[in-house]
Amino acid sequence: MNGEAHTPVAVAAMPRGGPDASWLDRLFETDALEYTDRSDVSDELKQRVITGLDAIGDRVGTHRSYAQVALGVVADVAHPRILELGSGHGRLAREILGLHPTATVTASDLDPTSVANMSAGPLGSHPRARTRVVDATAIDSPDNTYDLVVFALAFHHLPPELAYRAISEATRVARRFLIIDLKRSSPLGMVVLPFVMAPTSLALMPLSSILPTMHDGLISSLRAYSRSAFSALGKAADPSMNVEFLAPPRMGFGPPSLTAVFSRPTADSKDHDEKGSENS
Repeated sequence: MNGEAHTPVAVAAMPRGGPDASWLDRLFETDALEYTDRSDVSDELKQRVITGLDAIGDRVGTHRSYAQVALGVVADVAHPRILELGSGHGRLAREILGLHPTATVTASDLDPTSVANMSAGPLGSHPRARTRVVDATAIDSPDNTYDLVVFALAFHHLPPELAYRAISEATRVARRFLIIDLKRSSPLGMVVLPFVMAPTSLALMPLSSILPTMHDGLISSLRAYSRSAFSALGKAADPSMNVEFLAPPRMGFGPPSLTAVFSRPTADSKDHDEKGSENS
């Protein structure tokens, strides 16, 4: 599979651990869906998961940490235009707006109920925010509408055949695409995860959210992508795609994360590469 790992056909069958994933890593993978991805569960159950994730992010500090990472990626832009995909509760968008005085943020989600809840909250009345239903694999915006697209802790919801399309779409509508997601654990790490999650969940989230959030969290860990998988997905979206891995956000506590920035070569960089090839 190595020779074809960067083609759309190959990544569609690629394991979450990447083209060179071991047989044991492949064993710790699932096609099971999280509650938030299922059509046969109630909106109330899905929102209990989102409430649990919001509580963890608030108490652990991931909302603010991720917002700081996002703003660092567009530090060269005076008035950054940002689209957040898979916003869920909208807390990351609110943190970005609070940290940057001129940033504008479109908080989006595929789930209409989540978008309605965000619209009914602080984001709905914020002068620099708007909320929209957006499919990450088919973003209804013209090219270069945004300076940055952010996808935090939700990219693993997409199977490989949709994940590379999301990268293609995000880098079409924006200069850069930032993904912050769960870092794929080793097989041993996945085995011990339930024993770590239980006391953590009891300490950090409402009782009604514990079981559904643990259910989704365990599935998320089995669906998380590795670093090599991110690279293969980026090259499937565009063979010339730039993929840069950043240091993970600094947090004293919380799930290990993997942070990647995708961008297409600019006209200047293409000219530079072509000239370099001619001279060599």
